[in-house]
Amino acid sequence: MLFWVIAAILTLGASLAVLLPLTGGMKGASPAGDHDLEVYRDQLSELDRDMARGLIQPGEAEEARAEIGRRILRLSAAMQPGAATPRSARGARWVASVAVLAVPLLSWGLYGMLGSPDLPSQPLAERLAKNPADSSVDELVARAEAHLAANPSDGKGWDVLAPIYLRLQRFPDAVTAYRNAISLDGDSAVRQSGLGEAIASAAGGIVSADAQKAFEAALKLDPANAKANFYLGVGLAQEGKKAEAVTAWQKMLGQLAPDSPWRSAVQQALAEAGAPAVAGAAPANGPDAQQVEAARQMSPQDRQAMIETMVAGLDDKLKQNPRDEEGWMRLIRSYVVLGKADQARAALGRAVAAFGADSEQARKFTAFAASLGVTATE
Repeated sequence: MLFWVIAAILTLGASLAVLLPLTGGMKGASPAGDHDLEVYRDQLSELDRDMARGLIQPGEAEEARAEIGRRILRLSAAMQPGAATPRSARGARWVASVAVLAVPLLSWGLYGMLGSPDLPSQPLAERLAKNPADSSVDELVARAEAHLAANPSDGKGWDVLAPIYLRLQRFPDAVTAYRNAISLDGDSAVRQSGLGEAIASAAGGIVSADAQKAFEAALKLDPANAKANFYLGVGLAQEGKKAEAVTAWQKMLGQLAPDSPWRSAVQQALAEAGAPAVAGAAPANGPDAQQVEAARQMSPQDRQAMIETMVAGLDDKLKQNPRDEEGWMRLIRSYVVLGKADQARAALGRAVAAFGADSEQARKFTAFAASLGVTATE
């Protein structure tokens, strides 16, 4: 009921604000007419002065005086008490008044039929208590923030909110959330690597000493943490240690699973560094920084020859030790990069045969090769 009372008062106020100027139109006519009459009298006086100074010919002055006189007569007639309001003006005011009254009446009628006037209001607290499936991202975040404001020692809540802040690019908030989660629930590789990413993102992508410390802490807990390994490589590149960064990324590429989302990021980083991703297919330890730098100084032909030699060496090693899963994937990828599709297909067949066609490794090799556009021979 309160809603309807407030709505009625607001509607009445808005309607009166528009109608009052329309109904008062006649009251404002007389002052406006007086003003016009004064203007015409000034024009007559100015006309006499111009004729006295010889600025206008007597004939022209007489015509101008006659025209001003006609305007004064028309204005005087309109200003007479009881003078009729022009029909067009009355009609315009009538139409405008009907329109002003019709708008709220139609609006209320439509709202009564199509709206939900009986639906209770829904304060923020009630909206945040809705089923999460029916809430927007902003509402979910607000729910989490309200909960953590009341329960700041809930480490799990901070742990859930931190990656959401990171995806929303609220990097300072993500840093705070990760630090709280680590402080309350302890270290983990995921939390430390997330903290490092949040610190680096808040600094515009710069892997600072604080970010590096977080990534190194993550690797102590999980040496295979892809995020930490990748960003530490970024940090090396930013410090001017490009060769070391390339070596780290190439080693990482050889260890990533075929479906890892970090694979494309590493390949792009290597491409931007001007290093071939296939260099990671070298023997298990990979080339050191001096070898990478030497390869960069070679001519394209010599570099290609060196890469093919390394790939051939890997192929020989796999003949001696065919149970090397990572080695087979590096070999398949190397042949693809070199544009040798037949050798890549053959390597896939040998890898599957080494572990058995029905083995989990065989399915892994097949999926990996398919992601590179290589299919097994029929």
